Amino acid sequence: MTFFQKSSVFATVFVAVALFLISLSAFAVAGSPDMSVGFQEAATPAMEHITQFHNMMLYIITAIVLFVTVLLVYVMVRFNAKANPEPSTTTHNVMLEVLWTVVPVVILIVIAVPSFKLLFFEARQPESEMHVKVTGYQWYWGYEYPDNGGVSVTANILKDEEIDVSKGQKRLLSTDNAMIIPVDTNITFDITASDVIHSFAVPAFGIKVDAVPGRLNSTWARVTKPGVYYGQCSELCGKGHGFMPIEIHAVSKDEFNQWVVAQGGQALGAAQAPVAGEVILDAVSAPAAEASPEELPAPADEQH
Repeated sequence: MTFFQKSSVFATVFVAVALFLISLSAFAVAGSPDMSVGFQEAATPAMEHITQFHNMMLYIITAIVLFVTVLLVYVMVRFNAKANPEPSTTTHNVMLEVLWTVVPVVILIVIAVPSFKLLFFEARQPESEMHVKVTGYQWYWGYEYPDNGGVSVTANILKDEEIDVSKGQKRLLSTDNAMIIPVDTNITFDITASDVIHSFAVPAFGIKVDAVPGRLNSTWARVTKPGVYYGQCSELCGKGHGFMPIEIHAVSKDEFNQWVVAQGGQALGAAQAPVAGEVILDAVSAPAAEASPEELPAPADEQH
């Protein structure tokens, strides 16, 4: 083998081993927001489906890489000038051409079916139990709870000197106010922005939606595990782009109700007070009450 062929074999084997080690580490570090490889632990059904699809793709990609690597090594060893001084003049092989056309098509179909199922699952919004309006600002987030009395909070990043490690706060991730949501609840996130395009991204929820000024984008989540979840703006939005994190506390429904009532709002399932427009509409659409005889004005000839 020539030096070039030996170098090619070494490079191919090195790439294959590196991809294999990365695939192993992707499973080993899942669940931690501080790691740079692998997904965070899924906290919603949508993210569970994404993780399953990712794992399936990882097996397929790894198998393809290993197959191509073995094929390249075999070709370089078996058909080099030293081992094969008289090269073959074969130009066509019908069976081989059919295989390398049909097999990729089958692989694409195997990938496409669960892919479309995943897209449908994420796009289908079940009946919502509550809404949270998310607004991106330069450079912080605002959260409103229209179904809970209009409670609203703003979330700014904590400065380094404000971080309390004993409370589990994290640098560049913790905020002065967190979004509080209940677990086991279908939540619709209505997402917009007030100035430039931002992106509301929470990896553990499987959510990444652009926040566009003048437009209301929507997504949903049903958090199954109480805990603290982090995200960040994922759209370049200016000099403070890297400093507008998302901190979400998923708590029990009782804890959420206690929090929202303490903020002056209404608990989940509480009757909503009618707004002024609804009162006026009811008054206009209601039939006029029939006046009693004594309340009717006297005929004109009797009014003297």
